[in-house]
Amino acid sequence: MEQAMSSSIVKNVHLRVSAVLGFACLLGSQIANGNQQEAHQPMGTKQDTLEQWVDYVNPLMGTASTPELSAGNTYPTISLPFGMNTWSPQTGTINDGGLYTYTSNYLYGIRQTRQASYWIKDYGQFSLMPVNSRNKYPEERRKSWFSHKAEKVHPYYYSVYLPDHQADIELSASERAAIIRFSFREPDSAFFVIDAFDGGAYIKVIPEERKVIGYSAKNNGGVAGNFRNYFVMVFDKPFSSVQVWDDDDRLLDINELESKHAGGLLGFDLGVGEQVEVRVSSSFISHEQAAINLQELDGDDLEAVAAKAKARWNEELGKVNVYGGSLAERQTFYSCLYRMLIFPRKFYEYDLAGNAWHYSPYNGKVLPGLLYADNGFWDTFRAQFPFLTLVYPSVVAEVLESMENTYKESGWLPEWFAPGHRDCMIGSHSASIIADAYLKGVRGNFSIDTLYQALLKNTTQVGPVSSVGRLGAKDYNALGYIPYDAGIDQNVSRTLEYAYNDFCIAQLAEALGRPAEEKDLFRQRSLNYRNLFDNETGLMRPRGRNGVFIPDFDPFRWGDHFTEGNSWQYSWSVFHDPLGLAELQGGVQPFIAKMDRVFSMSQRFDISYYKRGIIHLVREMQGGDMGQYAHLNEPMHHFVYLYNTGAPWKTQYWAREIMNRLYSPHPDGYPGEEDNGQMSAWYVFSALGFYPLCPTAKQYVWGSPLFNRAVLDLENGKTLEISVPESSATNRYVHAIRVNGKNYPHNWVDHEVISEGGLIQFDMGHLPNHARGVDKVDFPFSVSAMGR
Repeated sequence: MEQAMSSSIVKNVHLRVSAVLGFACLLGSQIANGNQQEAHQPMGTKQDTLEQWVDYVNPLMGTASTPELSAGNTYPTISLPFGMNTWSPQTGTINDGGLYTYTSNYLYGIRQTRQASYWIKDYGQFSLMPVNSRNKYPEERRKSWFSHKAEKVHPYYYSVYLPDHQADIELSASERAAIIRFSFREPDSAFFVIDAFDGGAYIKVIPEERKVIGYSAKNNGGVAGNFRNYFVMVFDKPFSSVQVWDDDDRLLDINELESKHAGGLLGFDLGVGEQVEVRVSSSFISHEQAAINLQELDGDDLEAVAAKAKARWNEELGKVNVYGGSLAERQTFYSCLYRMLIFPRKFYEYDLAGNAWHYSPYNGKVLPGLLYADNGFWDTFRAQFPFLTLVYPSVVAEVLESMENTYKESGWLPEWFAPGHRDCMIGSHSASIIADAYLKGVRGNFSIDTLYQALLKNTTQVGPVSSVGRLGAKDYNALGYIPYDAGIDQNVSRTLEYAYNDFCIAQLAEALGRPAEEKDLFRQRSLNYRNLFDNETGLMRPRGRNGVFIPDFDPFRWGDHFTEGNSWQYSWSVFHDPLGLAELQGGVQPFIAKMDRVFSMSQRFDISYYKRGIIHLVREMQGGDMGQYAHLNEPMHHFVYLYNTGAPWKTQYWAREIMNRLYSPHPDGYPGEEDNGQMSAWYVFSALGFYPLCPTAKQYVWGSPLFNRAVLDLENGKTLEISVPESSATNRYVHAIRVNGKNYPHNWVDHEVISEGGLIQFDMGHLPNHARGVDKVDFPFSVSAMGR
């Protein structure tokens, strides 16, 4: 996902070197090879090596990214699950999209961040940094060389030694506040820099209260004109000196400044070994609310805050327990689950009476109720949200309440909100999020009727930015597709995704008892994907207003009519009707043969549309060495699970191959961009052995479970156990499945079965079972099969 790329380009960083692949600083000697299979754990035993689930998490997984090649584009996030404020060490300058890059040599500070994407960038950010000289407050002077050998990174705690300042800094956090401790090895010159960044800033030092207040108004769009991130900092030591600095880097002997760019420089008189703790919180509402948010720390010191944060992470991660597999696989699994529990972020706060309220980035008002931010539904409707709906439905209920508030405050449902509407990606996948959750039983403080009316509005209009509502809705509704000559790019991809979302609306309409003509309208529109299927090529092809397919069609051309891919990659985006897609291909066997070609064909590509040379997306496809299969980005995440329409053993083979080849718990551990938890969700679902091929169909399809045993503790009090004693590196093929003791021949399972808990047993072998799952009754849900 890179459509919101700004004109500023990340500074040049070192190309990843082979040493990165070793990554010993955090995982140490525990990992000999990220994908080597260790001896499996005995069934039912506790984990052997690490004490708690959070100990398996490597927050540096996916940080070895460069502009030329994504390895996740992640940064180490220190926070609580879904916390409003998150923190990260910062290796880039204040305008770099690359917040933290593993191969960088310097740190510029500790940053409060909400960056959801390299391309979307940050908002309301500010940073803190101890320095050992008064003249080291400007950005390039305050940076310090650092080594990963002197860095400790956990979801709940971060520390690093800064050699150029002879300083140590530690951090832990609550949902809206943090505690930071710093000290100096040679404390005769001790200073602390506060940078409120360069998008409009304010800082005020109050020495008698050992306090600093301020705000950062920096953002990249999607906010009202009065947007501010107000911060409050309270130190446990008095200041020996106070100065502020402005956008010209002039150091001023005053206590208060409002400017385009503002910062503070605080001096301290410290003895050897003496430490300073600063409590910091922020609010989008006011400084007074930031002070209320600071109370989350409850007077605790850093160790107590870290212990509470660790316990919270263990509580959430511990809802999914896996046993067996290799240590590296367990580390990959929990590192991915950690990424899934960061987004979306809470954007609401609590007043003194304990009532939730929020600043609205849509209209600039402070309003009651919940709001979430930092998620792109184009990415996360596929697996991230279905997983949250299964295991964390109370969070999804809050998100749906937030979506209703967004609609009331802006007139539109969110599609990419960071924190408000952002012009990025395509589709109207709020339909999938809402329908999937409601049909699977999520209920809360929201009106499903209001949300449904908002979905209907989406189908007829274009919102304030092209990603909101439906760009090309008029043509789509009239012709059944968006013509390539309508002046709308990504027209094929938009058509396919609108058709899926129309299926979601049809399903929700059925559940809500809507009029028959309304249900029929959206059910028919869900088949609009057929209008772009070209019999000549057997692929999806752009079509003009006159009904004629585009001439000189190159199915290997990236972009243009397709979203971050080509026709070979996007022609499979028919989540809700794989059997119908197979029939267009000539039947199930030709369909499977065509899928096989994706993996066997050359890696030919045409990127002339991008006009900037080879792009990282193509490099990542090439690096995967799987023909035209491109796991690096979301459009193909469901692809291997389509094999359940006739050849489930091929799903099993390729799901394991992708897990083994493309994921590891290292800084280069992702095969592309880790978009708000979606890249991780693919792995987590796949490792458990099932996947939401079509979320709103209320089914999961089987894959190849990685672990010998998994236990999911669901919010309804039920427990789901998945037992796979024979699973191993060689035993990847499913021979039989039993659900609660009964043989289960199908390639799919209903959500109700999973959510009611019980025992699912897999018999595995090293050879495929060609007799299982080959009858149509065993195929996953398809619209085309309804009523047959």
